[in-house]
Amino acid sequence: MAEDPEYTEDNIRSLDWKEHMRLRPGMYIGKLGDGSAADDGIYILVKEVIDNSIDEFVMGNGKSIEIKIKDRKVTVRDYGRGIPLGKVIDCVSIINTGGKYDSRAFKKSVGLNGVGTKAVNALSSYFEVISYRDDKVKRAEFEKGNITHDHKIEASTQRKGTLTSFIPDEKIFPHFQFRAQHVERMLWNYVFLNPGLAIYFNGQKFFSENGLLDLLNANLSAEPIYPIIHLKGEDIEVAVCHAKKYGEEYYSFVNGQHTTQGGTHQGVFREMYVKTIREFFGKEFEAVDVRQSLVAAISIKVIEPIFESQTKTKLGSQEIEPGGMSIKAFIGDFLKRELDNFLHKNPEVAEAVHRKIIQSERERKEMAGIRKIAKEHARKASLHNKKLRDCKIHYTDNDERAAASTLFITEGDSASGSITKSRDVKSQAVFSLRGKPLNCHGLTKKVVYENEEFNLLQSALNIEESLDALRYNNIVVATDADVDGMHIRLLLVTFFLQFFPELVTNGHLYILQTPLFRVRNKKETRYCYSEEERILAMEELKGHEITRFKGLGEISPDEFKNFINENIRLEQVVLGKDSKLNDMLDFYMGKNTPDRQLFIMDNLRVEL
Repeated sequence: MAEDPEYTEDNIRSLDWKEHMRLRPGMYIGKLGDGSAADDGIYILVKEVIDNSIDEFVMGNGKSIEIKIKDRKVTVRDYGRGIPLGKVIDCVSIINTGGKYDSRAFKKSVGLNGVGTKAVNALSSYFEVISYRDDKVKRAEFEKGNITHDHKIEASTQRKGTLTSFIPDEKIFPHFQFRAQHVERMLWNYVFLNPGLAIYFNGQKFFSENGLLDLLNANLSAEPIYPIIHLKGEDIEVAVCHAKKYGEEYYSFVNGQHTTQGGTHQGVFREMYVKTIREFFGKEFEAVDVRQSLVAAISIKVIEPIFESQTKTKLGSQEIEPGGMSIKAFIGDFLKRELDNFLHKNPEVAEAVHRKIIQSERERKEMAGIRKIAKEHARKASLHNKKLRDCKIHYTDNDERAAASTLFITEGDSASGSITKSRDVKSQAVFSLRGKPLNCHGLTKKVVYENEEFNLLQSALNIEESLDALRYNNIVVATDADVDGMHIRLLLVTFFLQFFPELVTNGHLYILQTPLFRVRNKKETRYCYSEEERILAMEELKGHEITRFKGLGEISPDEFKNFINENIRLEQVVLGKDSKLNDMLDFYMGKNTPDRQLFIMDNLRVEL
């Protein structure tokens, strides 16, 4: 084989840590995004800084954290011990440097790899760290990971602790904007997991006394069937109940880290909860009946946890500590002891749990025939590929691109055609609706199998039994930006909230934002997503022409590529902390037709 003349020693490069982080930011902070989704990289940057302050609190240093976000600048001030003054610069600019390697100081820390604040530093156009310690202060400033000002150590009267400020680099995060609801949800989780800690965000106080009990009360989207069961032990806390809803819903944490993709501890909890319930009642209930309508939160602490990604969203550890007890045995023993004792001491709760399991069992058996027919219908429909234009990579695949797997749900042949022709066939699939979906508010799950659109959509997503086999990470509602399009959005959101609310709470559901206008002249073309952007483009582009896009089908496939590629704009559907699912669905899809019509005309987007 002939040698490649282009491949020489000159092609071999060694990148320093800053260059590598800026060249491959996704390896360190996951997806980049513009801030519309809770797992976008800018929030990972915020989390990495806060995690250090949380670790100080956990070790008994400092009871409050102050956070400010203004004009894209983030400032975090804690009152912990402060970074040792001689190591301030090293801790934020030399890879694999930090205090968390010494397990004597940080036994069960969130971050153990010495990367966190270095990534924030490298990916910020401005980064500042100040340490107050021993009545002295050390300050250093950076730009894109490079130090710009190394201030001398001076005397200080400030309380000890650390202050970190940064501005994410707009070259890496174009058009980014911090959404308060995503920051607030993160902060609520921090205080739920750290009772007694006070966090102040732009003047608003976040505080919890009762830990996961408060978390479940705040996040329950439907009425609980019995009072929440709250159990605490050394390095483990659990809150669990059944609610008047469909599906299962979990909030899992390791060392204070929200493991949104679950992992070992969540899987073990699901398994051992069923085992404990079976043994308590002495009956071999089907697992699906035991867990139907279950809402649970579990938090454990692990020494030197192993996560399956740099963003720490899925636990891979099998043991509580290296060479120690397995996580399965740890959680299993805890539930066998504490949950079993609780049910014996609270027979009225035990009876409510039993009634719920029997009800789920009865409903499942009643649905068996309908489900069998619906499955066969979905199988035959998929053979003809009438509704679904599938992609090649799915969320369940063992592939680094699996997180990009996306299903666009569209209405009408023209819109479906534009997306189908312009999509990335590797990771983007299209499901085409025929007309407006059924308003399923208040209906039972039987309608999912009897309604062709819902049955085929459920089959395409592969979510009939649970989310474990979900085929697409991102479920994107793509409708026209008019009243009819907004109504279809609400109907689809209602479908997911009614029957698969965990898809929403786990951050899988999005709305596709497409431009309302195109303003162009001979030199430049701009796509405008609002009236404000249109007015600005008209002022700056002389001799322009304006096109108003009335529907997705009016955008050519070549042009549509610009809106569903790496520059895609997605608005995540998020339940607010105080949103109650039943009340919300009553407003959106109930009988208050005049109010709903006014809302649709005024908003034209989903705000939950």
